Amino acid sequence: MSKLLPTSTAGSLPKPSWLAEPEKLWSPWKLQGNELIDGKQDALRVSLQSQELAGVDIVSDGEQTRQHFVTTFIEHLSGVDFENRKTVKIRDRYDASVPTVVGPVSRQKPVFVEDAKFLRSQTKQPIKWALPGPMTMIDTLYDDHYKSREKLAWEFAKILNQEAKELEAAGVDIIQFDEPAFNVFFDEVNDWGIACLERAIEGLKCETAVHICYGYGIKANTDWKKTLGSEWRQYEEVFPKLQKSKIDIISLECHNSHVPVELLELIRGKKVMVGAIDVATDEIETPEEVAETLRTVLKYVDADKLYPCTNCGMAPLSRNVANAKLDALSAGAAIVRKELEAGA
Repeated sequence: MSKLLPTSTAGSLPKPSWLAEPEKLWSPWKLQGNELIDGKQDALRVSLQSQELAGVDIVSDGEQTRQHFVTTFIEHLSGVDFENRKTVKIRDRYDASVPTVVGPVSRQKPVFVEDAKFLRSQTKQPIKWALPGPMTMIDTLYDDHYKSREKLAWEFAKILNQEAKELEAAGVDIIQFDEPAFNVFFDEVNDWGIACLERAIEGLKCETAVHICYGYGIKANTDWKKTLGSEWRQYEEVFPKLQKSKIDIISLECHNSHVPVELLELIRGKKVMVGAIDVATDEIETPEEVAETLRTVLKYVDADKLYPCTNCGMAPLSRNVANAKLDALSAGAAIVRKELEAGA
């Protein structure tokens, strides 16, 4: 983007009460059939308007079109049985009942492309679309077919590449791959995880991003964070190889975290979506708090490569809180943008 410090969100925004239960992560749909299609589109319009009114520069659907950031994509693939469920530990953190891979996985038709076309038709602003990353996908399933995390990840990378190419053709400007698993399985990330991600972006001309955070503000994640000590150095394990990767943008958690900000020096040269909004609290950041986070980050990220963002998705928050946080993000970015332009 030509605009200095363009703002965006990391992912989800709250769903309206007619579509799903408010302030509940991964809540089931309240509508069915054509009513659900209409309800999703109406929710997308509301989410888009909230972003535009707040002055967000790079907009998204707020994930109004999906129930879950990973399994909604997987639901549309063959080779996965959602009736045959097993309990697995997600990211070594909490148990969950997940579907089973029972045969070769493949994508029979586009998953989010029509939704992306609808978003594109509703705005002239740059749009970003999020997809699950290969490693996070394999961590959200029980594999009874490939019996190899790496083999399954490569298959998902091919499928994601098919979807990403069609999203690009639909007018998406930035395709983001959500990889919270990159903050957990460090050896696998460096051995083959980043290579799988590069397979997922193969041939794309639009910008690509990888979002790596410490998770939604749910109890399982906040409890885990309490075990990480006074410094969270997980990024240190994967940033060096990501800096050399073909991914254009790295999206990360920063505000109110214990991530040593100097770790950003490890990805110098990359565009960085810096989380300047804490999604694990209802407390609204002030514009000055956002600005101070950005000023600190600017010691390690070049101004023309800094994209102010949220730490993670805001689906579990109320709409009023989420909208106020978006306002703070834009206002804080505007403060620092003015300072940079005055000093140019």
